[in-house]
Amino acid sequence: METKTIQHIVQFSGTPMEVYELIMDQELHSEITNSEATMSREIDGEFDVFEGYCQGYNIELIEGQKIVQAWQFAEDGWPEDHFSTCTFIFEPNDDGTKMTFTQTEVPADKFEALDSGWYRFYWDNMTDYLDGNL
Repeated sequence: METKTIQHIVQFSGTPMEVYELIMDQELHSEITNSEATMSREIDGEFDVFEGYCQGYNIELIEGQKIVQAWQFAEDGWPEDHFSTCTFIFEPNDDGTKMTFTQTEVPADKFEALDSGWYRFYWDNMTDYLDGNL
């Protein structure tokens, strides 16, 4: 299977810890995605978002600095036993937080949908939430 890598650099107005919590706090995660989310804060702990569409487990967690997770998507064409690795790195700057996001091992035929989906379902909503517009 051919795979690709997604990489985004996104600026948020909140602190690194605030941005980190939007991913790791299941209530905030549910709010920004407008869907039920469960999120473990333990290494190897599991998560489930978008009512089972996305699920996986935590690989590395450094509060306010870094999240590494294995993600699997329940959609046609995504191999049943395949996980991609998502890495979120949070760095403070004068405007709030620069987040560098990398998702590796994305099946090539799912690249475009996931690449735009991160903005549509996460980054735009996270920006709106932190700016007080959600």
